[in-house]
Amino acid sequence: MPGGRLTLHERECIAAALAEGLGYTQIARQLDRPASTVSREVTRNGGPSRYRADRAHRATAARARRSKAATPPTAAGEFPSGNEALRDFATHFTDLLVYDGMPRMQARVMTALHLTDSGSLTAAELVHQLAVSPASISTAVNALEKRDLLRRNRTTHRRDHYYIDNNTWHRTTLNLAQAAQAKVEAAHRGAQLLGPTTPAGARLTEIGSYLDYLGKQMVQAVARWPDQ
Repeated sequence: MPGGRLTLHERECIAAALAEGLGYTQIARQLDRPASTVSREVTRNGGPSRYRADRAHRATAARARRSKAATPPTAAGEFPSGNEALRDFATHFTDLLVYDGMPRMQARVMTALHLTDSGSLTAAELVHQLAVSPASISTAVNALEKRDLLRRNRTTHRRDHYYIDNNTWHRTTLNLAQAAQAKVEAAHRGAQLLGPTTPAGARLTEIGSYLDYLGKQMVQAVARWPDQ
């Protein structure tokens, strides 16, 4: 059934289709499922190159058991207990951040902040909403703050609020551009050491040129964005 959980047979079909190089839309059509279901399933279970049907099936069963055992959160800004679609979206959004390389706890914090109207939660609210330890939240928010992905505001009651704003992703893009520039310099230095006419040196020169172009495009994109 399109609205039910994926079966092991369906997961085996997904694995076989990925091996054939089919896209999510084609796979979804074969299974009579939404493409978002297939995308979420693959992203949650290692991505296209690491997806394994039996492992994904066991992981889903384990998540379901943990979900039944967990106490529903009641913190401010939580998702409505009956809103399955929103909880499903939160999981998908988190998985996408993880797939991009963000540690899962940091991704869960970012998702919680993005889905809160105020864009702000206290550490205690994050602990309650995500059902994790204060130490886990502390480690995650400190790492995110260092990356300029969230900011901290201390109230008069000495309570820290962690928040995102409309410029969060602008700053993220500029940070990525800065990181790209550091790679450009490293690539050029490597090319000089190897010799620009050697195959390895030429490869590093090409990489450096591409990253230089990409970084400049990022900066220009932020400058062109109208709502800053």
